[in-house]
Amino acid sequence: REEKQLELTLEALISQVADLKNSLVSFIYKLENEYDRLTWPSVLDSFALLSGQLNTLNKVLKHEKTPLLRNQVIIPLVLSPDRDEEIMRQTEGRVPVFSHEVVPDHLRTKPDPEVEEQEKQLITDAARISPDVAQKQIQSLNKMCSNLLEKISKEERESESGGLRQNKQTFNPADTNALVAAVAFGKGLSNRRPPGSGGSVQSGQPGAGSIIAGASGMQQVPMSGAPAQQQPMLAGVQMAQAGQPGK
Repeated sequence: REEKQLELTLEALISQVADLKNSLVSFIYKLENEYDRLTWPSVLDSFALLSGQLNTLNKVLKHEKTPLLRNQVIIPLVLSPDRDEEIMRQTEGRVPVFSHEVVPDHLRTKPDPEVEEQEKQLITDAARISPDVAQKQIQSLNKMCSNLLEKISKEERESESGGLRQNKQTFNPADTNALVAAVAFGKGLSNRRPPGSGGSVQSGQPGAGSIIAGASGMQQVPMSGAPAQQQPMLAGVQMAQAGQPGK
């Protein structure tokens, strides 16, 4: 009966450890491959799942029907430096051989002596601290964490606002395209020639003929000191000389 109970306990522990391992693998995969789109609520959900599975594993170990595993002794029956396919299959390729080098690590039931000594020292130091001092240290640590979170949030907001300012357009694409089309292809400009060029006046806009007719009645007033070769000016636009085609 005791052996049967031990076998059932081991099966339950193996099942719980397998679920815990799958959760850890999934979480590590997210951290390594989906870190750019990983959100904090998703990380908290993964931690909550791992915490729940660890609590379930502890409940199985502390159950009244669970035999004391510390009283069970595991002795390796065969040690070989050769590759063992069965060990490879059971450990999913992590342990290729079961030799004297790996047995102390995989069958160890206690931590290293150095780690055990450090753990005892930490427990002793924690017992010396009074509750008031511990509460003050907790408050100080919480205050430091709050200040750090506030600084991180401020830097994130500043970086986001800076990115928005850099991405903000300082020109109108429609106006730029219209200006380029007008300069390169004359799009949107009236197609007409100045009077006296010998060509007929064409206007693409209503009322353009009256404007040109009024302009043709203006007389050129030579400026004093200006050379005779100076071209006449009309409405701020330099006109072509007689005999040259208008632009």
